[in-house]
Amino acid sequence: MAVLCKPAIAVPEYVITNDETLELAQRLHGDHPQLGLVLRLIEHTGVQKRHLIQPIEKVLQHPGFDARSEIYEAQTKARVPAVVRQALDQAELEPSQIDLIIYVSCTGFMMPPPTAWLINTMGFRPETRQMPIAQLGCAAGGAAVNRAHDFCTAYPDRNVLVIACEFCSLCYQPTDLGVGSLLSNGLFGDGIAAAVVRGNGGTGVRLERNGSYIIPDTEEWISYAVRSTGFHFQLDKRVPGTMEPLAPALSALAEQHQWNASKLDFYIIHAGGPRILDDLSRFLDVPPEAFRFSRATLTEYGNIASAVVLDALARMFDEASTLHGQRGIMAGFGPGITAEISLGTWTSEPEVVG
Repeated sequence: MAVLCKPAIAVPEYVITNDETLELAQRLHGDHPQLGLVLRLIEHTGVQKRHLIQPIEKVLQHPGFDARSEIYEAQTKARVPAVVRQALDQAELEPSQIDLIIYVSCTGFMMPPPTAWLINTMGFRPETRQMPIAQLGCAAGGAAVNRAHDFCTAYPDRNVLVIACEFCSLCYQPTDLGVGSLLSNGLFGDGIAAAVVRGNGGTGVRLERNGSYIIPDTEEWISYAVRSTGFHFQLDKRVPGTMEPLAPALSALAEQHQWNASKLDFYIIHAGGPRILDDLSRFLDVPPEAFRFSRATLTEYGNIASAVVLDALARMFDEASTLHGQRGIMAGFGPGITAEISLGTWTSEPEVVG
């Protein structure tokens, strides 16, 4: 059975606190007709600080899409390898033992994808398969885990490396003044995560079932407008209410596995914002404490897009309170509106087959 091992996480060195974000919003948008609403929304995100790949003064500048693309590539190559090495070490594998690399990012674009560069520079075999995922946004972390599970189900003795690299600050657009855009300026942070899914052996979450669900006719609720100035994030005000239709999808997948989504031992949920977690707690009828790992990610790093689920999972590893055989659910939410869901059992007694 495929086992999702402990993720490695890295956040960049530049920090902006929520108080600094509020002050910045007041300074930059003092005449905005809905400034009061924007400030209240940012204040109630639950975010205490976020990490950025550049000082805030540079983030606020817009040198052009071409310059930002150069920054994305340079920062990816400078920061991703160390996270990959740590993830491999935690899975007790070497690069030559990886059969597929899944790389997810919605905040920059490279072709060939970063997987080609990693294969050429980090000791992966030339036969290593590549799967870049660029358009699933925050749901992509869950999707990557699910595709890794599918691969290991088809090839039981193979191993998959999952990488999520998100530099959300490179998507800042100074001319976007909608409430949703201004809120996102106070919510999203930069971060990198990586984890290995082992087809054989390993300690962590033994993946057992996965599924996907899209809320009909909501594809415009979370989107990018791709313009000459880059990616312009668009967020519909109805997005925070999407847990009401998505909670039944999580419950349905659990029922297919003869589990009760309200009675599980751990929950690793994408922390898009506090209401997402509050509503899911209510609709699944689980205590708010069940989402403590996701809330900690939101508080300390903000919304780091596809990397959230891996960071929340790493926090569960660090707490070291999960017992062998306990059952849980992971879910990432993003554009579509899409949910990528997986079920798994904690295994601390790895069994190696063959």
